[in-house]
Amino acid sequence: MVRARLWLTCAAVHDPVSPVLAEPARIGWQAKFRQVELTIERGFSGPEMLSRMKGWVTSDVRQVQEILSAKGRIKVLDERELVVEFENEADFQAVAADLDREFQDQVSLEKIN
Repeated sequence: MVRARLWLTCAAVHDPVSPVLAEPARIGWQAKFRQVELTIERGFSGPEMLSRMKGWVTSDVRQVQEILSAKGRIKVLDERELVVEFENEADFQAVAADLDREFQDQVSLEKIN
């Protein structure tokens, strides 16, 4: 298996950035007839986290997701970092080439251990 970190160009500062989950989303309830003192925390799935980058990066995240999903799995590693997992080196190389062809230097993958 090959794991890679996804780098996207930030629309504000034009540097490569990789989304990380700073803290889980906290969801609570507002009841109609009483106070509900219950909240849950949950992180995002990989595709959900990537989709939330829409407007914050220079590339179309839906198109990035389509290319990545063709041969890889978008995941959140250790409940924090967005990564893409590939079955083999050939799939990694093919997706990296597709991203380069479509987005030039705006989107890239970096292998991690």
